Amino acid sequence: MVSIAEKPWLKGYRLGPYKLPQTKEPYPRVTLHSLLDAAAAEFPDHAVCSYLGNEITYKELKLLADSLAAALADLGVRKGDKVATILPNCPQFIISDFGILKAGATHVPCSPLHKAADLIYEIGDSGAETVICINESFELVDSIKDRTKIKNIILTSVMDYSLEKPELKQIPGTYQFRDLIANHEPKPPEVDIDPMEDLAVLVFTGGATGLPKGVMLTHYNRLVAMTHSAWYIEPLKVGIRGKTSILMPLPLFHQYGHLMMHFAVYWGLKIYQIPDPRDTDMLLEVLTKYRPFLCVCVPTQYTRLVLKGLGRITTMFMSGAAALAPEVAQKFKQQTGVPITEAYGLTETGGGTHINLSSFSKITGFAASEKFGSIGVPMPDTEVKIIDLETGEEAPPGKEGELYVRGPQVMKGYWPEPGKGLVDGWLPTGDVVKMDDDGYFYITDRVKDMASVSGLKVYTRLVDDVLYEHPAVADAAAIGIPDPERPGSERIKAFIRLKKEQEGKVTADDIISHCKEKLPAYSVPKFIEFRKELPLTVTEKLFKRQLREEEIAKMKEAGLLKD
Repeated sequence: MVSIAEKPWLKGYRLGPYKLPQTKEPYPRVTLHSLLDAAAAEFPDHAVCSYLGNEITYKELKLLADSLAAALADLGVRKGDKVATILPNCPQFIISDFGILKAGATHVPCSPLHKAADLIYEIGDSGAETVICINESFELVDSIKDRTKIKNIILTSVMDYSLEKPELKQIPGTYQFRDLIANHEPKPPEVDIDPMEDLAVLVFTGGATGLPKGVMLTHYNRLVAMTHSAWYIEPLKVGIRGKTSILMPLPLFHQYGHLMMHFAVYWGLKIYQIPDPRDTDMLLEVLTKYRPFLCVCVPTQYTRLVLKGLGRITTMFMSGAAALAPEVAQKFKQQTGVPITEAYGLTETGGGTHINLSSFSKITGFAASEKFGSIGVPMPDTEVKIIDLETGEEAPPGKEGELYVRGPQVMKGYWPEPGKGLVDGWLPTGDVVKMDDDGYFYITDRVKDMASVSGLKVYTRLVDDVLYEHPAVADAAAIGIPDPERPGSERIKAFIRLKKEQEGKVTADDIISHCKEKLPAYSVPKFIEFRKELPLTVTEKLFKRQLREEEIAKMKEAGLLKD
């Protein structure tokens, strides 16, 4: 077996017939918002976003962001201050992001689906005094003012930058987004920013696995991650920059969407925005009508597209944020004729650390084997190691363990302490992985999602993959639940959402029999529960922790478990 020290992935640094550079050092040491200034200078009349029939050019976006920065400075926002946003996918998110940065502040993106407790925690912990949100969030934000440091509330409508601009809704004690921009010259304050040390983004993560933690990303962290986003298609740059488009049906407050937004601006692309990432019909309509160069989605969206039947298309597709089931990837390629490129990263890395280069074999016509189910190879200048879960030492070649990463894209630390969450500069990812001899990595589970059945480890991600192979399954999630008959041991339970045409036709025994053919006996689910819908996080990931908590609560209520 090949060891990680040999870096076998370097020989696979290719885009079809083109060699890719093994390092990108030195990375640009500039402010993140300087990317918009550069794009506006080079592509002033090229549209940066298309939203509900309206388009905004790069020149217009720069002027809007400059005016917002001036307005924020007038409201008292200074270097290092935190400004929170609670915005859906709309041009205001892009304007706010660059306006906040140009004011010298740090952007704290929050989910529009958050409840009061979530916002009190994130906005309160960040110390943000200014919040930009949609009108519908006003009452919620106003209700938490006395439990946070909020002083300024800036309101906007989701239709403000559509073709049908509504009349402004004036609410005492608040500011209107469009008013602030209209009443301030596009002259942002002069702020001295150190890209290596000063924060661009403070984003809270970990809500699916525990109490959210504030991730501190510097301008430099994000610039490195953004450079990596362009690295793998750099040979195609001449035909792409300032000429093509990207479809992003992703929550922009999530770092996958946020990173790809920055990448789009970096390369002067037009961003097609979909207000609701769960609107599969609109996603399908935009894809087939505009045929963008690139579309970035999460696995649940690809599952829905497969069920809809997208058909042949020439768009390039990328998946991230969660594991993509190989069965879904294969069906998608069969339907469309193009593969899905799977990428991997964490909020703590500002974006990606791995990408599956083999997926481009079809696009480039380069005869390379396609590695379905792999997160790919490490990005340039990204160090990796696999830590044995039992010994805590580096795992021998061929053995699974927890993935650790280190590189210039890795966060400064968890808020507010630099270095917090890192081990000698290494980030423990929480993902269990294995590496093949070509240097391609495969996730077998989350450390917290692994189950222990009579002392034997069960990687529930692998159970998920088998469940997806059943032709009747639309969505699936396997979890470990306590075994009341064997304290310390667990049993596997699977939750299934069937395809509509299969509802009522497939039994639990059918699913279990399917699993018995493909899994060792101890990994086969003991229980199957069919549901109309499976719980998702705000970023469209299957919410396994919620399923486990629900099961434990039911077992306690039934007297099968003690508190």
